[in-house]
Amino acid sequence: MTPEIDLTDPTVLTDPFTAYDHARERAAVAKLVIPGFGPFWAVTRYAEARAMLSDARFEVNSGSFLRPPGIPDHCLAYLETMAEKDGPEHLRLRRLVAPAFTPKRAARLRPRLAAITGRLLDELPGHAEDGVVDLVPHFARPLPIDVICELVGIPETDRPRWRGYGAAVAGGMGPDFAAAIPAIIEGAKEAVARSRVEPGDDLIGDLVRVQAEDGDRLSDTELVTLVWHLVLGGQTPVNLIANAVEALLRHPDQLALLRADAGRWPGAVEELMRWCSPQLLTTPRFAREDVEIGGQVIGKGERVTAAVVAADRDPRAFADPDRFDITRSGPAQLGFSHGPHFCLGASISRVQTEVALSSLFTRFPELALTEDVPRAPDGGTWRPARLLLAL
Repeated sequence: MTPEIDLTDPTVLTDPFTAYDHARERAAVAKLVIPGFGPFWAVTRYAEARAMLSDARFEVNSGSFLRPPGIPDHCLAYLETMAEKDGPEHLRLRRLVAPAFTPKRAARLRPRLAAITGRLLDELPGHAEDGVVDLVPHFARPLPIDVICELVGIPETDRPRWRGYGAAVAGGMGPDFAAAIPAIIEGAKEAVARSRVEPGDDLIGDLVRVQAEDGDRLSDTELVTLVWHLVLGGQTPVNLIANAVEALLRHPDQLALLRADAGRWPGAVEELMRWCSPQLLTTPRFAREDVEIGGQVIGKGERVTAAVVAADRDPRAFADPDRFDITRSGPAQLGFSHGPHFCLGASISRVQTEVALSSLFTRFPELALTEDVPRAPDGGTWRPARLLLAL
């Protein structure tokens, strides 16, 4: 019998790891119970999940993404990112923008990321009350949007407003999310227009120069859409950084290894993505035809997702999977997905997370948790409602 996971069940929301572990050990595919949705399947085992994510019989389309009500009509043309496209159009867009997101480009950003991180850490003690600060609103949340502003070329004077936009997007679907979209789109249009006149030392400027040189280029609409894609997808480090800080503080032996050898940080980020990725589930795909996975038939038109929370702790792929070990070697974690829709900004997210964590623990060597970390009731994302730390 196919196991079922009810995403409204408080025990699932507070401890998704146990719920998905039990389902994975019963079957390679579980049924997700979500009010308002028809059949929704989750692939729970690593090999099957990885295969599904690169299987052309499953497509990503506009139905894979939820949008809050109240978005103005003039913004809609900019919200269909390459993440919602498959086939030749997805390949074309991916080919044009991929050179701007390579590991080499991400490494070049390290000094700029370190400067942004340093400024936020300078401000952190000022937000503390009796030596205790909530890391989410004062570090984890503003950092990614500050990085996006740097990448896109948003003027310094506009960046405080963009922090508000980032907080609205990171907070999930709701009126604040919808209200932020027109301002983000307008700011993106202004950034693209500036780069068309005089390309700057930023991602949009790079793309304008490259496309002008090779004869193929992104349209202004596609460039603005890319900025929206970055704002939407670029919020992953918010919760990854917060989750990682808790994980490292609860595993002082692993933190000690990092303090003794900073060269271990890249491997630590991979293990943190495996251990406490904020993405519990990948973007849903739709079956183009009836497909069997692990004995379960996914019917044509039905939704299916990879349960990262289960696959990345699958004992068939990872030795002793419930042990947090920054020295671990083995298969690649699926927190950034896999296949054609592998996260575009993964290299930047990796470097950003590494810089953020290493800088934080260096600046505040006595950092300590002050409470059990409460979790937001979110069936798709593992994220803290707050993260109170003694500096």
